[in-house]
Amino acid sequence: MYESCSVQLSLFRDIMQAGQSFTACAGDGASSKSAVNGQVENPAIRELLDANGEEDSEAESYLEGRTEGLDRETRNRAFTWCRSFLSGAWKTITEEDFEISIVSGGLSNLLYKCSLPDHVNPIDAEPSPVLLRIYGAILQGVDSLVSESVMFAILAERKLGPRLYGIFPEGRLEEYLPSKRLCTEQLQHPGISAVIANKMARFHRMVMPFNKEPKWLFTTMERYMEQIGTITFVREAHIKKFKKLMKYDLPAELVNLRALLEETPSPVVFCHNDVQEGNILMLEGHNQDSSDQLMLIDFEYSSYNYRGFDFGNHFCEWVYDYTYDKWPFYKANLENYPNREQQLHFFRNYLFENEDTAHDNQAKMEQMIIEANRFALASHFFWGLWSIIQARISKIEFGYMDYALHRFDSYFKQKKLFA
Repeated sequence: MYESCSVQLSLFRDIMQAGQSFTACAGDGASSKSAVNGQVENPAIRELLDANGEEDSEAESYLEGRTEGLDRETRNRAFTWCRSFLSGAWKTITEEDFEISIVSGGLSNLLYKCSLPDHVNPIDAEPSPVLLRIYGAILQGVDSLVSESVMFAILAERKLGPRLYGIFPEGRLEEYLPSKRLCTEQLQHPGISAVIANKMARFHRMVMPFNKEPKWLFTTMERYMEQIGTITFVREAHIKKFKKLMKYDLPAELVNLRALLEETPSPVVFCHNDVQEGNILMLEGHNQDSSDQLMLIDFEYSSYNYRGFDFGNHFCEWVYDYTYDKWPFYKANLENYPNREQQLHFFRNYLFENEDTAHDNQAKMEQMIIEANRFALASHFFWGLWSIIQARISKIEFGYMDYALHRFDSYFKQKKLFA
């Protein structure tokens, strides 16, 4: 049985002090075992196979892992943006002195750390280093970028997110926070899970200047479905996987999912909609006894939505590890989906943060379990559709079609349990 909320900070402190066991994410080391599509197997064999054990020409393209290096055009654009928006000492350096490195972890955007050289000090208050975010393939529409920029600025003012230093059509410059992203395995630790529940509860309490009707989830999925209906793939590996996905009759299944969720009570709150380990920073230099050591980032999908989606989506992310450095650049193990006790622990801390006297109300938490697990189906469906489109338009190196296949496979497996 998990401990009550009153000891969550001591648990969190314990993992920080003994956190040496989490110094590297699973998949960072060459010796880590591969658990792809829920199976532990030889990575060298898995790299050449698709989700059904067939030869995969797409996998062959990435036998050496991800392509490293920075192209000249990106470096030049990054230098220009830093000079223009940050000014001060940034205006005094040459492009040869400009320092830029790739930051891993983004599936939607490209991330870079930009810095002044060591021998150049800031003239005024200009920052160094900064995080450069270059937007990837935009699926949310231009309006969503405007909303996200407004949201980002509001959260920064409330000290709930990084500061915003510059914004332009291709991306933005953000505060670079010395930190580490959480690893997938850390989501299971009771102390960390308690703090994430606290953070989510605080996020849900926020009042934001956006449309408060819960239209985002199904409006977005319906738009994705329309786009998928017009997609033409050219790579043989993509065509083969796409045909497998189309056998699911996704339009009809989306109707079934909507009907299920319409009969599932879930309050409408301001949701993050993407609380996965890569969007949770463990900040350096903060008191280890403080829950402020964790910060949620990346708000591009945030909107008013059904609370259950944030719950279910976060629980699904216990399954996926995006740090794996070989094709398809993720690992998945459905057995890591939180069990009943882990879910109750999360909800108990969520309710406690909201000063809800129901944090000891077993009946209410039983309803929250149903709410979360049914909306977890929506998470699989949403990111499955998203990944099909990304496979066609994204330049980020990731096995999007393999990921889509796994999300829909998980959807149908979990539907038997939760629907």
